[in-house]
Amino acid sequence: MKHLLIVAHAPSINTCTLRDAAQRGASQDIVEQVTCTVKTPFEAGPDDIRACDGILLGTTENLGYMSGALKDFFDRSYYRILEEKQGLPCALYIRAGTDGTGTRRAVESIVTGLRWRWVQEPLTLRGEWQDSFADQVEELSLTLALSIECGIV
Repeated sequence: MKHLLIVAHAPSINTCTLRDAAQRGASQDIVEQVTCTVKTPFEAGPDDIRACDGILLGTTENLGYMSGALKDFFDRSYYRILEEKQGLPCALYIRAGTDGTGTRRAVESIVTGLRWRWVQEPLTLRGEWQDSFADQVEELSLTLALSIECGIV
């Protein structure tokens, strides 16, 4: 069995919907050989990263940057896992009220330093809430889980 870690900052009803969609995507019946754990950035840490075969990050855009919670997760984990988890498959979704560019750039910079591998381009969910956002996150999570399961990442 392989393991997918979802680290999602979900301070609102809409971001909880996205987090739940991520879990649904990774837990679909067609994903048979991947288990999934969902944690907040404050709950997750280096041991969770060490135990996973892939990671999905979810954050809000806060003042043009990632959430403080996700930044805290990286601050507590970065140097402790830097040499251990190079090549870790990852994906990112951003709930951005306006742009999301600064948030994406900041997370990409950290992921580059960690030498993790993007399974696909980060997903930025911009503007007013749309129900389709949850479908997009579910598809992203399913893609990541199946990629891990099939060994294509």
